[in-house]
Amino acid sequence: MAPAPASFHHEKVCVMDASGCLGSTLVQRLLQRGYTVHAAVQRHGWPPLPSDLKFDGVAAANEKEKLKIFHADPFDYQSIVDALKGCSGLFYAFEPPEDQPTYDELMAEVEVRAAHNVIEACAQTDTIDKVVFTSSATAVVWRDVNPQSVPSDLDEKHWSDLWEAVSKTLAEKTAWALAMDRGINMVSINGGLLMGPHLSIDNPYLKGAAEMYECGTFVTVDLNFLVDAHICVFEDVSSYGRYLCFNHVINRHEDALQLARLLTPSAPSPAQR
Repeated sequence: MAPAPASFHHEKVCVMDASGCLGSTLVQRLLQRGYTVHAAVQRHGWPPLPSDLKFDGVAAANEKEKLKIFHADPFDYQSIVDALKGCSGLFYAFEPPEDQPTYDELMAEVEVRAAHNVIEACAQTDTIDKVVFTSSATAVVWRDVNPQSVPSDLDEKHWSDLWEAVSKTLAEKTAWALAMDRGINMVSINGGLLMGPHLSIDNPYLKGAAEMYECGTFVTVDLNFLVDAHICVFEDVSSYGRYLCFNHVINRHEDALQLARLLTPSAPSPAQR
C-alpha cells in the first residue's frame, strides 16, 4: 500500500477485537502507517488483560508509544466507550469466545448483541467519523436447497438465507440498522474465508462450504489483502456500503483438494493411498 495520506498521520483509531489474527495485523499495519491505535481486546467477561500483552511486529519505539491496549468486553458498555474515547475511527471484528468456538443460536445472539453495543457506543462518541465493520461473504451469498436459486448477478446488495451464516447476517443487519438510525458513517467488509496458519475445520465459514462450492461462490482471502482492504475503505472518503472482499474462488476440484489438505495436514494424499 502507499503511505497514509498526511491528513491521517495523526489520527487515533480503535481496533476491536485486536487479539485475533485480523485485528492484531491491523494494529501493526496502522501503527506502521503513523496512526495512534487503541487495541481493544474483547474478553467476553474473562479475567482482566495481562499487563505483558504484546503485539508481535510492534518493534519501533515510536510505534510502541502510539499503542494503547484496552480490555473491551462487548457486554460492558462502559469498557467499549473507554476504548473509543478520542478515536476518529473504529475497525470492528467479532471474535467468538475460545470456550465456545461453534456458531449456534446462542452465538448468533451473542454476536448480534455485541454489534449493537459497539455501534451504539460509536453513536455516543462524538469523535468517531467512520466505522469499518468486518462481516463475511457468507452474509451475502444467497443459498437454499436449489443451487439454481443463486442469482447470476450476485453482489453486495444481496443477503444470505444460509443457516450457517445466520450470526454474520443478523449481526451485520443489526449494525446497519443502528448505524443508519444514529447517522453513523459505516462501511462493511464482507470477506471470504480467511486463509492462514490458524485455519481449522471448525471455522464457521466452512459449515456451508459444500453448498457454496457447488454454486461457484466459495471464496477465500489472504490476510494481507483483507487488511489492505480495511485500511483502503477507511482512508477513502468516498467509500460507502458493503464491499465483497476476496482474491481467490474455489471452483475447481484441484483447489478443493488443496484446501482439504490444508485443513487436514495429517491425511494421506491420493498418491499415498
